Amino acid sequence: MPADANAYGDIFGGWLMSLMDSAAGLVAARHSHGRAVTIAMDGMQFHAPVHIGDEVSVYAQLAKVGRTSMTIDVECWARDRHRDDHRKVTEARFTFVAIDQDRKPRPVVVE
Repeated sequence: MPADANAYGDIFGGWLMSLMDSAAGLVAARHSHGRAVTIAMDGMQFHAPVHIGDEVSVYAQLAKVGRTSMTIDVECWARDRHRDDHRKVTEARFTFVAIDQDRKPRPVVVE
């Protein structure tokens, strides 16, 4: 939407980062069977701009599991609403920690 863009019509990187964090958080919560919080984001790279009106798709995949942490790779792709081709616009690696009701780290449930 226009409110999410700069004066040139490109979507703010922070808006994309928020979508990516949400996608990674869903993977972390599902894998750990509970609450998990973002503790780091590494390797954020912007490859191409996202324009107002583009369709945005975010894909997140569990890359590594530690005792209390999970590393999740996330890619964001965009497609012009009137075309079929799509392009990778950004990617990053997120680290989440599973936490308990006291907000203290807890072991990740092994599936």
